[in-house]
Amino acid sequence: MGARILEMADAFEANEVFGRSGWTDGLPIVPPTPALVTAALDAALLAPDQVVGVEPVRGLAITAEKVAVNAVMAGCRPADLAVVAAAVEAMCHPAYLLHGSAASTGGSAPLVVVNGPIRTELGLNATDNALGGGGANVVIGRALRLVLINLLGCVPGVLDHSTLGHPGKISFCVAEDEEGSPWIPLAKERGVPDGVSAVTVLACAPPRQVMNEWTTVPEEICETFAAEIRANMCGYSIWPGNYVLVVPRQLRDLLTAAGWAKADVRRYVWERARVSRGDWEAWGKGALVERGDPAQEFRALESPEDLLVVAAGGSAGGFAAVVPPWLGNRARAVTAGIGVCLACGPEEER
Repeated sequence: MGARILEMADAFEANEVFGRSGWTDGLPIVPPTPALVTAALDAALLAPDQVVGVEPVRGLAITAEKVAVNAVMAGCRPADLAVVAAAVEAMCHPAYLLHGSAASTGGSAPLVVVNGPIRTELGLNATDNALGGGGANVVIGRALRLVLINLLGCVPGVLDHSTLGHPGKISFCVAEDEEGSPWIPLAKERGVPDGVSAVTVLACAPPRQVMNEWTTVPEEICETFAAEIRANMCGYSIWPGNYVLVVPRQLRDLLTAAGWAKADVRRYVWERARVSRGDWEAWGKGALVERGDPAQEFRALESPEDLLVVAAGGSAGGFAAVVPPWLGNRARAVTAGIGVCLACGPEEER
């Protein structure tokens, strides 16, 4: 079934009607006129009835037209739809655990990492304020939230039972600073060919910012990252999974000057990001210590490759961000090509 057509006097009436109907996230929307929706579909080379993804638990088919409607509402330009559609495709992969992450009391949000030429073509922000918006990041992330609300019924108090949630549920999209980093881009590490744009999506808890401006030793810098992950394991969840580590330029330059690549960072953090059952006592969770051997160890990462290292952020400040997974390995990061079917080969468009 295609999208309904509603007659509105103007954009102000459209915002009133959409707001009263619960079709928005509380922010003003761009009325999704047929002309704007068609322009977006044409730019992404998508047919209106083309199925972008199927929600695995309820079997709900998500068509390109309905994704385009929500992308327009979020403020996306026509060219942005290709990124939104790829992110929806990734979220519908069973490994992402879409239904669980959208309904959980844990309040996760889809973090979208964009790689490839489309970053510069769309003007996505990968440097200053990388996790705070800028460029097309905000509207792309917001489009996913509107898709969740309007196409999957993820309305707070209805299907979305987040106890607290976090601001990333409004928009959580970052581009990797490929030009400013000698490190291999995330998408290429995950098997995407050179020159192909892609998104990697993971259901995440809120980002945790860390700082270390007092050393140039790579092990000490990475110990700060590992310490934050250990804190998350004690305060939130011990389950191992895909953590995301966002490393801005100042710390990244120190690491690369010491000859450290992403693989070196991953190996160090994998080795050091672990806690023992006994550590919980200092966090007010002594009852958990009594359930087993206090010396029993838990790793945050089952393998070094579980840590997704992203080069992004401004040039000044010894900061980084650890983004924890929502439910460990039960919800995995998924990568999808933008306008390209990765499973079909690099020459075949979706």
